[in-house]
Amino acid sequence: MRIPTPIRTIGLTGGIGSGKSTVSGILTQNKEFGLVDADSISRSLTAANGLAIPLIREHFGDTFIKPDQSLDRDKMRHLIFTNPKAKRSLESIIHPKVLERIEQELQAMAHSGFKTVFLDIPLLAESHYRWRDRLAAILVIDCSEKTQVQRVMSRSNLEQETILKIIASQASRELRNSIADWVILNDGISLEELQLRVQAIDFYFLRK
Repeated sequence: MRIPTPIRTIGLTGGIGSGKSTVSGILTQNKEFGLVDADSISRSLTAANGLAIPLIREHFGDTFIKPDQSLDRDKMRHLIFTNPKAKRSLESIIHPKVLERIEQELQAMAHSGFKTVFLDIPLLAESHYRWRDRLAAILVIDCSEKTQVQRVMSRSNLEQETILKIIASQASRELRNSIADWVILNDGISLEELQLRVQAIDFYFLRK
């Protein structure tokens, strides 16, 4: 990934329901910080007529494409939970395109004058080998499995069994926390307390 020299990238990650998106919003209240959301990029690639749709159709067939020409996430989720080969195939389609878009957005932010950009990467721990030389530091948002399930059930139509499968398919809390420079425990606290915990981190040492 060719990133202009002045820019510094900080990885932001956490399991499903950890509150990572909320932290992203807090971080970008500081106008000096940029944000690139890998999950948002991935979703755009598989939205109606997204750039990844033709390759997904070619590899998996029309049954995984909805009438509006978007990915049928429920069908694909069921397939990759039961078929590791299918999961690797999907990743081989999605990941290169996500990386390409991330590079484009980082380039644009660097040319706009941002010095520090957070990369919101949900599966950073799982793909740490790809990122460790590209990130100045890593911030992990952590919480208990019980909290993850409660949060995801409250915001989506997913059943508890499905959520637990998603959690099991992601890196463990121990692995995520082991790659972190900072860990914020976002469990049983108010939004105000979360803001204070984010603001207490000295990200500016990276500018030195």
